[in-house]
Amino acid sequence: MNYKRQRHMMFSLLVIMIAAMFLSACGAARPALVQGKTNIVTSFYPLYDFASKIGGQHVNVVNLVPAGVEPHEWTPKGRDIKTLKDAEVFVYLGAGFEGWVGDTLNSLEKDAKVQVVEASKGLTLLPGIEEEGHADDHGHNHKEDAHEAEFDPHVWLSPVNAKQLAQNIKDALVKADPSHQADYEANFKQLSGKLDQLHDKFKQQLSKTSKKEIVVTHQSFGYLAKEYGLTQKAIMGLAPDAEPTSKDMKEILSFIKDNNVTYIFFEELVSDKLAKTLAKDAKVETLVLSPLEGLTEEQAKQGMDYVSIMESNLNNLVKALQ
Repeated sequence: MNYKRQRHMMFSLLVIMIAAMFLSACGAARPALVQGKTNIVTSFYPLYDFASKIGGQHVNVVNLVPAGVEPHEWTPKGRDIKTLKDAEVFVYLGAGFEGWVGDTLNSLEKDAKVQVVEASKGLTLLPGIEEEGHADDHGHNHKEDAHEAEFDPHVWLSPVNAKQLAQNIKDALVKADPSHQADYEANFKQLSGKLDQLHDKFKQQLSKTSKKEIVVTHQSFGYLAKEYGLTQKAIMGLAPDAEPTSKDMKEILSFIKDNNVTYIFFEELVSDKLAKTLAKDAKVETLVLSPLEGLTEEQAKQGMDYVSIMESNLNNLVKALQ
């Protein structure tokens, strides 16, 4: 075999390998429905985790928002809506979290077989507190730029609320696939036990900390703070793109000083630039506190889940509140 022919064959093989990797990646990014299983489509990660654990081997769960993507910034494409329509169960959070859900559900045909589940149904919601917008440095109010929320949707960050979300998912699965009710009940009981243990850990460890004030990137820890007697001060609002004003920043710096705050928490799926700038100004350090709106690609590869990330959150909270 001459040298040119060998080089050509090697090049062709390389092209084929790259193409195969690309197609494989595309397939991983677009999980499909599976015949012979109960197909569940979820709107974001915690619901995906709970549905997967409760459904076990009897279900195929498709999470609409891929790893590494912040769900506030995501909207469904045509293929996502088709997947949703053809599934047996669609689980979304509600409480105003998924701004696209109303139009998407209205677009479904009347004969669509999918059972729609609002996972937050039955929970007591905290009010949103950004309805009047932010005033800028010149006193002008920019209501159109505010995240106008009737309720705070971040209910899943309380393990107690997470248990209710899981209960609603389990009930929907039993309705969609009653032949496997016993397995769904058993799997839910196991998950419920882990969430109870998680709640007990938070309650016991946070009750012993000398400080109770936390500074966070965006206002997503209201339910966790209420459950465990903490006070959160957010750099941004309910949405992670709600930029603070100079006045807001001054108030946060005063809060840090007055409460002897030694860490500012940031999250992985949005830029940490503002948190680190503020930490530098305040001469404090930074730590991760995940709002669990999604996993990073690295967390997904490591097999982390709701419980393990919440345990990591607890470790960082204890460290910051000593």
